[in-house]
Amino acid sequence: MTETASQEKIVISTETIPSSEKIAERKTIVYETRVDPTVIKVTAEKLKDQMFTRFGFLKSRPEEIQLISIDKYYEPYMLISGKYAIDYYRKRAYTIPVDKEVLEVILLNQKFELRKPADAPSKDNNTIELEGEERIMNEAKASLVLDRTGEEVPLEKLPSAPSERNPKKVLAAFGTEEIAHDADLNTIRSRIVQHPKDISRLVNELFEVDERVVIYTPRFRVTYRNVRTAEDKTVEFDGVTAARIRQSKHVDSPIPPPPPPPP
Repeated sequence: MTETASQEKIVISTETIPSSEKIAERKTIVYETRVDPTVIKVTAEKLKDQMFTRFGFLKSRPEEIQLISIDKYYEPYMLISGKYAIDYYRKRAYTIPVDKEVLEVILLNQKFELRKPADAPSKDNNTIELEGEERIMNEAKASLVLDRTGEEVPLEKLPSAPSERNPKKVLAAFGTEEIAHDADLNTIRSRIVQHPKDISRLVNELFEVDERVVIYTPRFRVTYRNVRTAEDKTVEFDGVTAARIRQSKHVDSPIPPPPPPPP
């Protein structure tokens, strides 16, 4: 899925922290629906008697369970990879032990005062203290697959499928709200960007994202109703593989209907 560097468009951010950013342009991919809704309906009908059980084995009568809707929607997943590197100096004081007989220490033409630790017995060595700077280079990398809430999910959760030629048009047709533009950036930034508090001089700092993709995969949500108890339950199916994904105890927020076709 990663493209070569020559194909990737890079956008330089104007933010001041981190001191330098290279953020790849985000791509949108919408998987084609590979399962006919009729297949989902047939499968859903076969599951009716399993939806409302009591004590794990007592089933409702078939005539009490109605299949009231099959709604198609798109579930987004974010793929993002990047790295963070920082090269900086920090101040440091070095305490060096000196023989107790020594009266004076001169290093690099500088005279250092001898000190005795306040909590040390008199027989212990004296010390001198040197002040300097340390140069440190840190680097962190991450490659993440995130769901719509920003939680990390295994890559195996994503099926493979051909993509729609006009993804924006498909999302608009189903009233799909696109993921916030900085949602993936905020997550990976929080994982790998560690700006030290003890910086005395900054040599270089770079936050780079080389891959950003949002994949919208088709789903079917089937809603059942127990006419005796007026209770609703749902089952969701993958629109690429027809696999049963999850079952909810109660109906989730309704899926917005597709907008009417243009006149």
